Amino acid sequence: MNKKALFFDIDGTILTPPPFSIPESTRLALKLARENGHLTFINTGRIFGLVPPEIKAMDFDGFVCGCGTQIYLHDTLLFHSTLPHELCARTAEAMKRFRVPAIYEDGERLLFDSRSPVEAPSAAIFRDLTCMKDIASFDPDEAGSYSFGKFLAQLIPESDRKGFFDFCEEHFTCFCHGHDTYEITQKGCTKATGIAAVLEKLGLSREDSYAFGDSSNDLDMLKYAGTSIAMGNSMAEILPFCTYQTADIDKDGILNALLHFGLIQKEQLPG
Repeated sequence: MNKKALFFDIDGTILTPPPFSIPESTRLALKLARENGHLTFINTGRIFGLVPPEIKAMDFDGFVCGCGTQIYLHDTLLFHSTLPHELCARTAEAMKRFRVPAIYEDGERLLFDSRSPVEAPSAAIFRDLTCMKDIASFDPDEAGSYSFGKFLAQLIPESDRKGFFDFCEEHFTCFCHGHDTYEITQKGCTKATGIAAVLEKLGLSREDSYAFGDSSNDLDMLKYAGTSIAMGNSMAEILPFCTYQTADIDKDGILNALLHFGLIQKEQLPG
């Protein structure tokens, strides 16, 4: 079989909901796919600094992170896109004005602004996961030059919703994750552009790509890939754009999908 490039979302696709875990059948399926000569990649909205260590240790061939703003091939950073400082500073000021809790994502670190009148409910959790820096503590040089690639916003009752959405529509692409939580990404950088860049680097065609996802922020890559697979636990709105729907993440969904498309064979399974 010709070499294929397989792109996997993390949350709900590789990693189960809390308490987070990677199904053993998923580990086995990816190992067998690599033994068959296929290439495996993470394609996630998470910045690289928020990819769990257990996933980084799984011998993926590369990572598309931050919705296409960071692309790694093995240990080499191929691409990293951040927003101009002027827009980042305007955004931080706007979020304070709109009373929208926000966490800004910059490659290996997260940024927040302690001068904001509101704090993101998840801020304490993120502080335990990766480096988190306060914009308000920056020295003059860094305060005048910092940047980020995307950000997470969580609306609360006192937020100016209209101001927030109007600002985001003008400058960004906005994905809702439910419960008034929004992932705000760069226009022009998506999970699909990440796939395209990897395929070009590897000399593979679009038809040689497979994308696996479960939510609306996976739509770009699911629409772009030659073959798209929705997890059994997927949001209903992505299903019309997928080639196939497999089982739930914790019911051998990845293993079943790779068997279905002949990327691995039953004869390879133990027992």
